[in-house]
Amino acid sequence: MPAASRNVLALNCGSSSLKFGLYRVTGGDASLLCEGEAEEIGGIHGQFWFRQLPGQAKRKQTLALSDHATALRHAFGALKASGVPNPDATGHRFVHSGPTLRDHQVARPETVKALEASAAFAPLHMPASLAVLKAVEKELPEVPQVACFDTAFHRTLPDVSRRFALSEEVVRLGVERYGFHGLSLESILAQMSEVPERLVIAHLGNGCSVTAIKRGKSIDTTMGLTPTGGIMMGTRCGDLDPGVLLFLMKHGFSNEERLSTLIDHQSGLLGVSESTSDMRDLLQIRHSDARADLAVRMFTYQVKKAIAGMAAALGGLDKLVFAGGIGENNDHLRAQVTEGLAFLGTFETAVIPSQEDLQIATLTDRLLTAQAETA
Repeated sequence: MPAASRNVLALNCGSSSLKFGLYRVTGGDASLLCEGEAEEIGGIHGQFWFRQLPGQAKRKQTLALSDHATALRHAFGALKASGVPNPDATGHRFVHSGPTLRDHQVARPETVKALEASAAFAPLHMPASLAVLKAVEKELPEVPQVACFDTAFHRTLPDVSRRFALSEEVVRLGVERYGFHGLSLESILAQMSEVPERLVIAHLGNGCSVTAIKRGKSIDTTMGLTPTGGIMMGTRCGDLDPGVLLFLMKHGFSNEERLSTLIDHQSGLLGVSESTSDMRDLLQIRHSDARADLAVRMFTYQVKKAIAGMAAALGGLDKLVFAGGIGENNDHLRAQVTEGLAFLGTFETAVIPSQEDLQIATLTDRLLTAQAETA
């Protein structure tokens, strides 16, 4: 294969899912060869699908996937059976980089060690991502791997937004605002022909964040130490008065697992509506279900308030971009949000789809090319 072309396998781990896509990257431009996903990992009704592009329909199957390493074996089997080229490199999405890793980088033993030490910052995601990285190393020992961090985009946060109002003793433990959805944000900027000086991106999906970007750099964002902070989400509560957690600990939620389950899996849209975390379903039933209506109104209100706050941080707003499943697919909700921001004056709005896996592939190629050029 010519040196200018590289087949990159992008691996994107969720807490119970594994998305993968094989890209051919040539001169920085990436084209998708095939893709797939394992869902409901750890359950007895796991789902796995795969399709080869262009034009092939998804091939779906139901099977139990005990862990992410098992899901990865199915992914490798699908790749091999399809006859696509073997990967020349793999790129991994890591939700959290911890306090010592700030930039995307080629994975080395010291990188893995630092990630293992940071697993407590994102216990739902980090163990699975590390397991997949190690499984790839075992399966393809000669193939270089790159770690791409959702937190890397926010390394430019100034001290006033990075620092929590806590003592230095706590800060030394690594407690600060890290920010997330960085790969999504990078992919959105890469799609823009011109990045405005004052940009806000509202990534609204099952996980939600709103980020202020000044001259292409993150200066503030709603998520904090973990992806639970910020605005309410599908099943996550978002920001709380810290006293709420202390109160709950005194009233039967002293067990860490129970408290984590409450704030990460039983709150947000699901917690308020008591029926579903899916915005599409909530919008269908809101006129006959008061709890569903409240969940929608709370969500819209919090998104609007967060965008206004980010505009204040920027000193105004030139462009507002919506991304994520809710942000991209709900015209009515977007209109409600923007109408409530009319006091900010004139600003442009746009919908730009997130392309995390494509961003992983291009970052992987870029870093390995730079490494080769400096070797």
